[in-house]
Order: sequence, then C-alpha cells, then structure tokens
Amino acid sequence: MKIHSFLKLSVAFGVLFLSCKKEIKEVPSHLGDEIEEVKSIFAPDKRVALFSIDVEKTGDNYIIKGESNLPKAVAELKENLQKKNVAFIDSIAILPTKELKGKTKGLVTISVANIRSNPKHSAELATQATLGTPINILKKQGDWVLVQTPDNYISWVDYGAIKMFTKAEFAKWKNLPKLIYTQTMGYAYSSTDDNAQVVSDLVAGGILELLQEKNDFYNVRFPDGREAFVLKSEAEEYKNWLSQLNPEKDDLVAVSKKLMGLPYLWGGTSSKGVDCSGFTKTIYFLNGIVIPRDASQQVHTGKLIDEVGNFENLQKGDLLFFGRKLPETNKEKVVHVGMWIGNNEFIHSSGAGRVQINSIDSTATNYDAFNLGRYLRTKRLLNQQDDNLVDIRKESLFK
Repeated sequence: MKIHSFLKLSVAFGVLFLSCKKEIKEVPSHLGDEIEEVKSIFAPDKRVALFSIDVEKTGDNYIIKGESNLPKAVAELKENLQKKNVAFIDSIAILPTKELKGKTKGLVTISVANIRSNPKHSAELATQATLGTPINILKKQGDWVLVQTPDNYISWVDYGAIKMFTKAEFAKWKNLPKLIYTQTMGYAYSSTDDNAQVVSDLVAGGILELLQEKNDFYNVRFPDGREAFVLKSEAEEYKNWLSQLNPEKDDLVAVSKKLMGLPYLWGGTSSKGVDCSGFTKTIYFLNGIVIPRDASQQVHTGKLIDEVGNFENLQKGDLLFFGRKLPETNKEKVVHVGMWIGNNEFIHSSGAGRVQINSIDSTATNYDAFNLGRYLRTKRLLNQQDDNLVDIRKESLFK
C-alpha cells in the first residue's frame, strides 16, 4: 500500500516537474529572434564581444537573463522589446561586475600569462599576454578572472598571473617611466650581476616600470611590486623605443627571423611558443602594431593584394592566408597564415612543429605544395588605416 502511494506521488511529481519544465521552454520564437538580431549587429564574433543573453518563461513572466560587456547592445535589445510591447523582467548582468569594486583594470605580472577558453588550467589555451600587458577585467570567478586583452580577445586567466587596479591606479602606472625587454628571451636578476638569483624570466615585448640605471643594468619594478635588475644590452627605455618606431617591411622580416625555430604552440603568442596567427601577431606587436588574434580575424584587416595566386605584387610583411571552402555551405574557412619575406618565400609557424621558411617555387627545396594548394589570399596590414589595427605610437597602450 505504501509502495503504491509512493509511486502515485512520484508520478504526480514527475508530471508536475515536466509541465513546469515545458512551461519554461514555451518562449515565443520572435523573442529569440530579437536577441539574435541584436547579437548579429553588436557581437557577431564571440571571441571579442560578450553577449550571452537568453529568455525563459515562468508563469506569465518573461525573464531576459544573461551577461554582456556591451551596454549599448543590451539597451538596444530592451528598447526593441519595449517597442513591441513585450513585458519582461530584466535579469541581465552588465560587465564589469560590481563585485570587482572598481578594480576593472589589470596588468600581467609574469613573463607570459596563459589565457584560457574556460576558467580551469585544463581548458584550451586561447591566447597569451606578455608581462605588463594592460587588460580589462570583466569578472572574477574563484581563482580565475575573465579578461579582455588589447586585441579585444575575451578569455580566462589565473588570478595569480595578474595585478588588479582601479582606473585611477592604472592611470598612475601609465604615467611612470618604463622599460621594454627587446631580446627574444632572458632574465631579471636580484642584483647587478647576471650570475645572481633570477627573479623572473623575460620575453620580447615585456614591459616593466623603470626605477633607475645602475652600472650595466636597469633597476625595474614588476606590476606586483617585485624589484629586479635587467641588463641594459637586452632592453630599452620604452619612450626611446617608441619614438624610434617606424616599422618598415624589412623590420617585420628581421623580427620574424629572430623567432626562427620557435616551437609551435596552439594558443601561443610569445617567444615561448606560437601558433600561426600568434606568430604574425607577435611580429607586428614587436614593431608597434597590435593586430587581431586569430587568422580568421586577421584576414578581415588591411588591404587586399591578391586572391588568385599572382604573387608578383606582394611585399615583405604581407600576410598570406590559407584555408578551404566548406562543401556543405560553400563558406570559406581560414585555417592558417604566414608572412611574405620576399624571394618567393613566406615564414610561418607550421603545424609541423616550428617556425620555418617555405617557398611557393616548385623547384625550391623548401617548396610547400600543401599550403600553396589551399592558398586563399594576401592582405597588407603595414601602413594601412583600419579600426582593427592599433598603432601603439598613436594609441596610449603602455604610456
């Protein structure tokens, strides 16, 4: 008898649960369409814009929920719904979150911060950021922080790899004298002796606060307050480096060749390892230009030079893109990028394992038939006006 009553109760509860679940799912399709329309305008690329909005129905109420770092997009969505007389409960969180208490700016405090697709160390490596890179902080979750890098990439970094600041504190840091590390790799030491205890390793492009000069060393401070000494022969005062920047074609080639043999690393954008687009990004960054993170984003920047395989008009520094057409949609998929260095050759971080030089000349020993067979087009980014290209001589990134 007890078992029979229990089964009846269980069935009744199950029916109630399913009916509630069904009710939540009964959302008019036009509400989802409104969200998608706004998303397509303001956040077509989720890698650089966060607009994670959903709608559910509970009882007679529609709840618009989720999060976004785009206040204008959220305002547009609400306005569109109001114009159509849709009554709703607003449950959208605007990032950065209030829980950050104003600490919405940050700096990378280690040589290279690994930034991941999800808040865990086992997650895919999405990108990297070198020492002193300014980042926008969107929210904190446990020991992880959701950040946006200068190329607008949004992903997660371990809290221990950054120092958080208020806008006022960050502005103060920007006004301090700085140093840029210019060698591919090296170290900061505890004293003016390159046999002294290492404080940290360093990679090309790392930015430190400059305190003073002492013998053959610069006395520097890390964003987290640690002090150390860097050899003068391996670094330069940032203001001097910046004033001398005038990137030319040969400068791009020279930097690229300093990274020859660097290991291929999915998600890598530093001299510890690079993927294909991380390699081209690093070349341009070390010449004072911030370009988009991924090949599928880089291909939409700059000036079109070729898309038929006529390489006569290419200049050193031009980016070559490779990929394929998807048979089911006939849409293009960009999967690889390299940089033209002249003499029918391009340099790239190859899936074969390292940065190397290949040729489009079928008679050359380094001929790359595979990539030539999937060539799509060439774009020129150097000296081009483009909203997706940041010239740090003009934009106040570190200074």
